[in-house]
Order: sequence, then C-alpha cells, then structure tokens
Amino acid sequence: MKSTQNLFSHLNSDLPAGLVVFLVALPLCLGIALASGAPLFSGIIAGVIGGIVVGSLSGSNTSVSGPAAGLTVIVLNAIQDLGSFEVFLTAVFLAGIFQIILGILKAGIIGYYFPTSVIKGMLAGIGIILIIKQIPYAFGVNEAKGIAEYIPFINDWEAVLDLGNLAGDIDIGAIIITAVSLTILIIWDLPRFKRGFVGKLVPGPLVVVLFGVGLNKLFKLYIPVLYLDNEDKVILPILSSFRDITNLFTFPDFSQTLNSEVWLVAITIAIIASLETLLSLEAADKIDSFKRISPPNKELFAQGVGNIINGLVGGLPVTAVIVRSSANVTSGARTKMSAIFHGILLFASVMFIPGLLNLIPLACLAAILLQVGYKLTKVSLFKTQAKLGWDQFLPFTVTIIGIVVFDLLIGIGLGMGVAIMIILLRNYQNSHILEENTTTKGNTIKIRLSEEVSFLNKGALIKTLDEIPEGRHVIIDGSNSKVIDYDVLEVIENFKITAVNKNIEVETINIRSIKISSLH
Repeated sequence: MKSTQNLFSHLNSDLPAGLVVFLVALPLCLGIALASGAPLFSGIIAGVIGGIVVGSLSGSNTSVSGPAAGLTVIVLNAIQDLGSFEVFLTAVFLAGIFQIILGILKAGIIGYYFPTSVIKGMLAGIGIILIIKQIPYAFGVNEAKGIAEYIPFINDWEAVLDLGNLAGDIDIGAIIITAVSLTILIIWDLPRFKRGFVGKLVPGPLVVVLFGVGLNKLFKLYIPVLYLDNEDKVILPILSSFRDITNLFTFPDFSQTLNSEVWLVAITIAIIASLETLLSLEAADKIDSFKRISPPNKELFAQGVGNIINGLVGGLPVTAVIVRSSANVTSGARTKMSAIFHGILLFASVMFIPGLLNLIPLACLAAILLQVGYKLTKVSLFKTQAKLGWDQFLPFTVTIIGIVVFDLLIGIGLGMGVAIMIILLRNYQNSHILEENTTTKGNTIKIRLSEEVSFLNKGALIKTLDEIPEGRHVIIDGSNSKVIDYDVLEVIENFKITAVNKNIEVETINIRSIKISSLH
C-alpha cells in the first residue's frame, strides 16, 4: 500500500516528466522500428509495454524502457535470417524467459564482466551501421523504390557499395527535410541552447517532426515536385473502432520454437538487452538527484516480462534506454509513474491520433537516427579511447571492425578475445620483480614473486632464470604470494637442480618444496 501511495505522491512532477519523455520517445520508437526493418507499429508497441509493464515492475524510479538503438542490428539481421517477423517474435518471447531466469539467478552482475572498451566498441559499431542504414531514407529512397537494394547488412559489402547507386532514386524534398532536421538537432544539442528555456522545455526530436510535417505541407502547397507522398511517410494502421484493436497485433509463429537459429537469436537478444539495460540502469542511478540505487536483478525480471509480452503481441525487444532515462531525470521525475505515464501517452497517441503520426516524413526519422548513430560513434570517443592507451584502444577498435565486417556476436567475441589476451600478456609480464645488489655473498639477485603466480607466468620466470649469469647468489622470495601454481613450483625446483652446474646458489623464502614427477 505504501509503495502505491509513493507512486501517486509526486504526480505534479511525474506527469510533466512523463509528457516530455513521451515527446522524446515517440519519434525514437518509430525510427528504431524503421532502422530494424520491422513494422513501424512494433516500435510503438514496445514503447507502450516498456513504459507501462516494465515501468510498473521495475525497481528503478528513474529509468525508462523501450526499443533501443543498440538492438537494431540484431533485429534487422534476425528478421532477415529467420525469414519472417512472426518467427522473430518467437525469439523475443524466448529472450524474455531467459531474462527472467537471469533475474531469478541474480545475474545482474554480468555487466561487470564485460570490459568498458568492448562495450563502447559495441555501441560505436552499432552507431556506424545505424548511420549507413539511414542514408537511403535520408535521400528519399524508400521501400517502394527498392530500398532493400541499398540497405547494407553488416556482412554484405556489396550492399554497402550499392549505396553509390542512390543517385538515380534520390528525392530532393527528402534531402531538404533531412538537412533541415539535422540542423535543428545540431542547434538543439548546443550546450548554450540546451540550458535555455526552449531547449529544456521542448525535445529536439519533437521539433524535427513538427518542422518536417510543416515543411512537407508547404511543399504540397507551393512546390508539389518536392512533396513527399505516402510511401515516404510513416504508415500506421488506423482503427475504425476500439473493438478492432486486436488487428494491430502480430502474433508469434511458435511452430519454429525448436529451430536452433531462433534460440541463438533469443540468447543474443537476452544477453545484449540485459547488458544494455544494466549499463543504462547504472547511468540513470548516477544522474538521479536522490542517488537511489536500482536493484539490477529485479530490473532483469521486469525486462523479461516485458519482452515476453512483446513477443506475444508484436513488439520489438526492449531495454532500459539512457536517452529516455536522462530526459526523465532532467524533467524532474520523482518516481516510476513518469515512465508509466509516458507509456500510456504512447498508447493514446496510436489509438486517437494515428492520422497525425502518418504525416511524419521518414526523412525526419532518418535524421533523428543519424544523430543517434553519431552520438554512439562520435570522433571524440575514438580520441578518448586512444588516449587511454593501446590496451583500451585495441579491444575497442577490434570490436567495431568485427561488428561492421561480420556481425554483433563475432565483434563482441573478437573484442573480448583481444581484451583477455592483453590481460594474459600483462599477467605474463608482471609475474615477478627483479632486484640486484651486492651482499656478503657477492652479487645477489632477488626475484620477488607477485601476489598470484600461475602457469601463465611460467614462461616469463623461466626466461628470467635462464638469463642469470654464473656464480650468482639467487633469492626467490614468495613472501607476498598468496597463490603459487604447481607449474611455477616445478620451474623453481628444476632451477635448483640446474643451478648447480652454473655455480649458482639458490635460496627460497616462503616457497614450498615439491617432488618433481616424471611424465614417463
């Protein structure tokens, strides 16, 4: 009862914040569906469920869920590989089940096991693909004109090269609307403008949509040749009565449940959506003025329930999204009622004003997504990663290349592989500290072992021991070591035996002796 009272105790802050989030989310829901190669209405469904269902079940007071740019690559390729949107929905349903299991197993810590360099590389790679995929829409090349010829998939360089064939199909009206939209977004993103009254009150994407609709109307009245017709605009179903609401939904094809490709897509969605959710959750908590900490396992459970429902009724998979969450916090939201209210407004918009939404030019959505893609992969990100050193820049770069050239999972796998190799190399290099000084016993070399010495350090230690000159006094000190692997102990015992031939006196400190066993 108390939580319900808390939910309704800040409506004066939460309802205005929910309205702002709705205005930000509406064009993004449509745009992400467009970029994903899915029905536009699936983006709205995902926004509604992300707001109302996930918002209600979530333990976060600030995060807002919906379709995410980070999943567009997965969705686009999954729909193509699985052959239909209905089969893809089965994968979304299964992904939701996996997320619930992750929540029950308290797997909310999985985000800690992915290096930041790989995560940033993943998002940058997605940003590059997002930009490439929006170029046709920005130039007015839509489905009616054969956009499939121009949309490059991440492992199809021929399609990328086909972008050069756009010249014959470009639409000047779309280019003008895209250019105006990008200009507005750039102005709205200037720090000085963002601090102003208008910048705080009105979201840039909403202004883009309004300008795009207005500009296209002017084209129709005064320059008909530039007017963008229906095939260049949003197309959402319009209900004749409330009883026809079920006609809006697309249902999953459960006949493909045992298809291994469906399960692979489901696992991929569950992992990437959970990872993006946990990252967004952490980011939202950091900007929360009340410094509340959201329970990650409860969030995974809520996301899982949301994605199960999305799979059942035709929605895109959802995650917690930092763009919506930051808009929520900066608009003064106090509780999760703002997220729920934004979902209610999304539902109301498609029920009562779909005709108005169908006036939005696709070029506007393309401009919004071009900006989203740029923010994910802007030049300053590459400069920052480079300044952090090669150990951060290399996994970051490899992840991007892997995603763009192959696919998302291969890219992440390559990035993780490089990151692990760097860790192993560091481990190899930092197995011990070498000190040399003169004592009563002559020239003494002290080898101080690190805290943990494993078989990975075996090669480095052998190299150091082999390079010790004849006639030296050697101290191998394990005082600081908590773990010394058997392989390393064996190397030390072997050195004790061979050292006699080089007139080397060996002394060990806090290192247990072992009996060397033969392999034969």
